[in-house]
Amino acid sequence: MHRTVLSLIALSLAAPVAAQPATPTLYQRQIAAGYKALTLCSAMFNAGRRQADVEALELKGIYPEYDALVPTLPVAIDEGRVSVAVAYAPAMPPRVARWQANDGCTILPPGSDPLAVTSFSLHRPQPRPGSAARWPQGDGGIASLPAPVLDATVARAFDRASYGSGAETVSVVVLRNGKLVAERYAPGFGPFTANRTWSVAKSITGTLAGMAVKAGEVRVEAPADILTWHMPSLRLPDPRAAITLDNLLRMGSGLHSDTAGNRTDAIYFGGVPVDEETIAWPLEARPGTRFRYANNDILLVAQLLMATNPDEQPENYADHRLFAPLGMDHTIAERDWHGNYVLSSQVWSTARDFARLGQFWLQDGVWAGRRMLPAGWMKYMTTPSGPQPENGPGYGATLWLFGPTQGLPEGSYAAQGNRGQYIMVIPSQQLVVVRRGEDPGAARFDIARFAADVAAATK
Repeated sequence: MHRTVLSLIALSLAAPVAAQPATPTLYQRQIAAGYKALTLCSAMFNAGRRQADVEALELKGIYPEYDALVPTLPVAIDEGRVSVAVAYAPAMPPRVARWQANDGCTILPPGSDPLAVTSFSLHRPQPRPGSAARWPQGDGGIASLPAPVLDATVARAFDRASYGSGAETVSVVVLRNGKLVAERYAPGFGPFTANRTWSVAKSITGTLAGMAVKAGEVRVEAPADILTWHMPSLRLPDPRAAITLDNLLRMGSGLHSDTAGNRTDAIYFGGVPVDEETIAWPLEARPGTRFRYANNDILLVAQLLMATNPDEQPENYADHRLFAPLGMDHTIAERDWHGNYVLSSQVWSTARDFARLGQFWLQDGVWAGRRMLPAGWMKYMTTPSGPQPENGPGYGATLWLFGPTQGLPEGSYAAQGNRGQYIMVIPSQQLVVVRRGEDPGAARFDIARFAADVAAATK
């Protein structure tokens, strides 16, 4: 009997044990509910997507700790407001995201009274049509020439296998010499259907920083004027006061953050305001000595830009300076409930608007004959300086740097975002390649190989 018991114990220790999912904490439920509320709100009211389609695509294959939880959370949708119940937290009201015209959606903090936001939206928004102005300022006069080889290459981007197993492409736009030469969309998407930019918004922030430099409002080599780091009443100098705008744009602040990369859940979905979260982290490396990709660096840049021109209406800043002049009429920069832009990720835009931005970069910041970026700013954004990522493409100032190592011509660069958002620019061939995706889970789209194939097909 004794040997039998020992044998059973030994077998039980040797046998593989299926991992049991941990019970989500109340905080994780709050974040999951916020993720669902904000995603539904933005996709439906900014982009005109249907609830069932959003739940089947944008809300599938999300962060692992929320992926199975999100579908179980009850949702209520009315005029410009989405409420998602936090199951097993009966003492707390549902998480609420509310929509406003021109501002998009804002996730409110946990505990907000849903009835307190009923007056923000008086009607269900309708998708906006395209502008009648001619391309690229508007959407008129677009007539792509038949290009069988290029069209076949673009078609392969949608087959979920050629450029990454399971990758879910929703749109592709290709510009050559400023002309739209290829365009394709998945069902449920079209020229005026936006989806979230994720970290492509960082490159938008880098572009806005260049405009502020041209206006004489900021200098890249100057310390970032974050108020709480420079207060005269401080008993001791704040070591973070040494961080420059250049450090922030290059992911070299040296600041600690909760996670490296694109995870800032407390801000993105938890309702924690940008101006409370980002300023609190301490240094863990000397500024300019370490590359660490982090949302907080770019969120701090956005705060700095807004603070340098307080007379400009915050809700009009990005639109007035960048989106409207470029004809990016279907791009909306969303904000938190304190009014801060969430300009590291929370922008909604279309493939055509991405193409306009890429063409603007390719033209060295000149649009319709008007210089909007300082001469040399694009060289600054696309030149590495200081520590670099350990693997893969290099990094400039909010743009990723590609070249022969990645199978692309020297000088190629890209804006990149979660779930497969890309603006690839190949200056030597006057090419802009836009790929928008909703890649689930671990699926990755090979943008370098796709861009190389597009370049080969357009020669």
